[in-house]
Amino acid sequence: MSKSIDAARKNVLRESSEVSGVKVEGYNFDNGVNYEKIISSFASTGFQATNFAKAISITNKMINDKAFIYLGYTSNLVSSGLRDIIRYLVQNKKVNLIVSTAGGIEEDIIKCLGDFIMGDFRANGSELRSKGINRIGNIFVPNSRYMKFEDFFQPLLKEINEEQKKSGTVFTPSDIIWKMGEKINNPKSICYWAYKNKIRIYCPALTDGAIGDNIYFFKFKNPDFKVDISEDIKNINEETMSVKKSGVLILGSGIIKHHILNTNMMRNGADYAVYINTAQEFDGSDAGALPEEAVSWGKITPKGESVKVFGDATILFPILVAESFAKKNN
Repeated sequence: MSKSIDAARKNVLRESSEVSGVKVEGYNFDNGVNYEKIISSFASTGFQATNFAKAISITNKMINDKAFIYLGYTSNLVSSGLRDIIRYLVQNKKVNLIVSTAGGIEEDIIKCLGDFIMGDFRANGSELRSKGINRIGNIFVPNSRYMKFEDFFQPLLKEINEEQKKSGTVFTPSDIIWKMGEKINNPKSICYWAYKNKIRIYCPALTDGAIGDNIYFFKFKNPDFKVDISEDIKNINEETMSVKKSGVLILGSGIIKHHILNTNMMRNGADYAVYINTAQEFDGSDAGALPEEAVSWGKITPKGESVKVFGDATILFPILVAESFAKKNN
């Protein structure tokens, strides 16, 4: 029995080598509340706090290296208050190119036409439906907002169609978004500032959502109406090939993540990459893929600096912006 105990003890108390590196420790509240130091303490806290600290560091390196910055975000983030954070970045020319989903475009415009209201994740769907209220998580959007969007967008499609007939040039999705930014003429809008500052917004899935619904309705009366997606992929890829340093900042996943990474493959990968999302990689989808997978495709350079933070962008992104783009020296 004593031999068994000795063996067990040896297994449990196995000899080890010393490890050098940063000591794990969190913020000391004995020193009071200092938000800047709380955030800087994330680097030595461990888990996603340390990954988030790395995300802040890489973002600052993108900025200091004067990288061409690609910002990608999914539509739900524009549904949320992050729309105002993104608007700040575009208004102040902190990013160079945007990729979003159709919802990320239309909801920016719709918020200029009527407010979204805080609701409840557990609200009864049948009740909301009977009242014509759409739910996006815990955010409520009365259907009247989409009716106002139709009133805004249908005349714009008519104008585009007439212009196309005269010139023979077919508009791309980014051209349509450009026009939306011009027409909305509202400084609260991301699209407005993108138009003013000549920052292209690409949307590889423009026919989704309310934009798609409106194109569908318009197409019935105007069967000759066309949208040229091929010119957009040509333009985004050619612009990327001329970039000296590339930085990607991707909030959420899906098509916006893949579109940004795929265009960076044309230059043998981005130099800096920050992902913030909650997707897992076990199903093999690019949505949850870690940066190392992108390296294997040539979407991030082998020597590039990258990190994925598993977390909610509505919490993390305002802090990241505060610690990078919004700093006085940036």
